[in-house]
Amino acid sequence: MRRLGLVLLSGGLDSTTVAALARRQGYELLAVTVHYGQAHRREIESARLVARALGLQHRVVDVSFFKELAWYSALTQPERFALPADRAPAAMAQDIPLTYVPLRNTFFLTLGAALLESEALHALEVQGTPPAELEARIFIAANAIDYSGYPDCRPEYYGAVVEALRLGSKLGTQYGVPLRIETPLIDKTKADIVRLAVEVGAPLQLTWSCYEGGTRPCGRCDSCLLRAKGFQEAGLPDPALAVG
Repeated sequence: MRRLGLVLLSGGLDSTTVAALARRQGYELLAVTVHYGQAHRREIESARLVARALGLQHRVVDVSFFKELAWYSALTQPERFALPADRAPAAMAQDIPLTYVPLRNTFFLTLGAALLESEALHALEVQGTPPAELEARIFIAANAIDYSGYPDCRPEYYGAVVEALRLGSKLGTQYGVPLRIETPLIDKTKADIVRLAVEVGAPLQLTWSCYEGGTRPCGRCDSCLLRAKGFQEAGLPDPALAVG
C-alpha cells in the first residue's frame, strides 16, 4: 500500500504534533504552510524549522491576498480589531472570537487537497500505482475540546468536507480513492496533545502558538493561554519558553 499524506503545518504545538505523528505512521508526507496574510510571519518561520527537524518536504504557499477577502478577523486586520486577551478557557468556548478567520480551514483544506490530489493522480496515471493500493490523506490539527470556539474545528464539519472532496475530485469519482481528512487531535485536551507530542518526538522547542509576533509569546492571547494550560495540566515545562 502506498500512503500519500499532506499535513497542514502552521508551526504551532498542535500541527507539529500531528506532523510528527503522521511521519511516525509511515506516510510519504508533504508539509504545507499557508501564508494567508496573517499579522506576523513568526509562525511561518517556526513551520520551516519544524519541517526541517522532522525531515519533511515543505512548501510555503503565499496566498496573502486572502486577508483582503477574510478581512473580518483580528488575525488578518490587527489594526482594526484587537486580539482578545486574558480570557478564561470557559469564556473562550462561549462564542466565536475575532481571531476566527472566515472560512480559513475550508480554504486551507481546498489548497491542500488540490496538491494531494495532484500527487495521487501522478501516482495513478504516470507511475502506475493501482487505485486499490493507494491512500491519500490530509492531516489537520483541528481540536474540539480545548479550543477557541471555531466552527471549523468540529467533527461534523470535517465529515461534510470529506464528502465534498469525494464528490468534487477526479480521484474520488473516477478512481474511487477518497481524499480522507485525518483529525487525530479532534477529541483531545491540550494536556493530551502535549503528552502525545512528547511521545512522538515532536520538536516542541521550535513551535510558535502565539497570535502575536516577536521573540517571546505574549502569554495573554487565547492561543498562549490554552497552550500554557496544556503544559501545566500535563505536568511538563514548555520547551519553547526556554529558548524563546
